[in-house]
Amino acid sequence: MDEQLDSLPEPAAGAGQALDRRAELSEFLRTRRARLKPEDVGLPDFGRHRRVPGLRREELAQLAGVSVAYYTRLEQGNGRNVSAEVLDAIARALRLTDAEHAHLTHLAKPKAHKKKPATRTQQVRAALRQLLDSFDGVPAYIVGRHADILAWNRMAAAVFGDWAQLPPQERNWARMTFLKPEYQDLFVDWEQKAIDIVCQLRYQAGCHPDDPRLSALVGELSVKSEEFRRLWATHDVKEKSHGLKRLRHPLVGDLALHFESFRVPDDGELALVTYHAEPGSASAEALRLLASWGTDATRAGATAPHA
Repeated sequence: MDEQLDSLPEPAAGAGQALDRRAELSEFLRTRRARLKPEDVGLPDFGRHRRVPGLRREELAQLAGVSVAYYTRLEQGNGRNVSAEVLDAIARALRLTDAEHAHLTHLAKPKAHKKKPATRTQQVRAALRQLLDSFDGVPAYIVGRHADILAWNRMAAAVFGDWAQLPPQERNWARMTFLKPEYQDLFVDWEQKAIDIVCQLRYQAGCHPDDPRLSALVGELSVKSEEFRRLWATHDVKEKSHGLKRLRHPLVGDLALHFESFRVPDDGELALVTYHAEPGSASAEALRLLASWGTDATRAGATAPHA
């Protein structure tokens, strides 16, 4: 089975205000500084005399080799004219991951996206949809910038539920994860799934702070989900390209599936995600059974996550 999300309704006026890039930059730097202890970076710890969690601004500035006044302006959200070299030094001092470093750069030195505006509708080429259908026994789907599930194959529907039964705007990993309680049963480690979704959305928000649909999604989830608000406030970012997901399937029970995520070459904001089981494992046999059951498995999957 194969579906494409051709378009979504535009958010109503005022539904999604642009994210405040200066505030995002300020909070990101503050939270990264707060998570470091002096002993983590070879500085003396003055114990009970410290009045702030983590490193002080002057300590971070010293580690980065910039003046305290300069770093303070940056942490207050004033990233104008900051050089790539300074951002690299601050990233090293804060021990940022590659994804966090890229996020800092996006916030401090935003680039214009003239060729691919953030509001454009993401499309899935017919050849990519055919590729999905060619994966025999491999659950696979294509996900877009806003965590929208844009296309999928029959095995993905058998494992995760029949997304064709959902309205297009609800075929979204963030909405399903936080707003559909059934997905807390589907994912054995639901907390980690929730963290991964928020980290990916936060990264995209740094790339596209003026994207009204992304802002509307964040606003909706912030209003409707206390757990989302808590995780969003951490300002954590990461891109997860592979890993292991454990699921509870209504027909075949527990599944341990390895996932791999591949960026589409002609549109880096689309990702092809595939799942597979260890050869000879119980999960591999379970996938084989789901594939042999065909549409019956799809219908059964639909009754669990989308009930």
